[in-house]
Amino acid sequence: MAQEEKELPELDPVRDNATADDFKTKNKVYELILYTGPELEQFPRAQRRLAEDIRGTMLSVLRLVVTLENKHYKKTTLGELDNEVDVLRHLVRLAADPQYTRSRKPCLSLRKYENISRKINEIGCMIGGYYKSLKK
Repeated sequence: MAQEEKELPELDPVRDNATADDFKTKNKVYELILYTGPELEQFPRAQRRLAEDIRGTMLSVLRLVVTLENKHYKKTTLGELDNEVDVLRHLVRLAADPQYTRSRKPCLSLRKYENISRKINEIGCMIGGYYKSLKK
């Protein structure tokens, strides 16, 4: 007895002014948020403000990527996005610096810092490549 296969609804196509690179960037930011979220929950109580700042900056990056997809003129949004990614890099670096929490171990282990930094750098490279494509 063969079961009837249900047809899945077709996904909405990407808007005309958005490119495939935008969608990939959004997925990378989403992956970063999912990967980093549990790590932020592990921060000591004294460093909760730093964890909230990192979380807020990641959400801001996601918001700017979504905004970028929907804008016709993208250069100003790309500049804001690049700034937010740079702030995120510095916040994560601060969380992994042992001098920031002198009496305790760093909020992020070296391995977690490497993985998170690698993901942030991928996003930064995507933004840089997209910016170069707009200059042509």
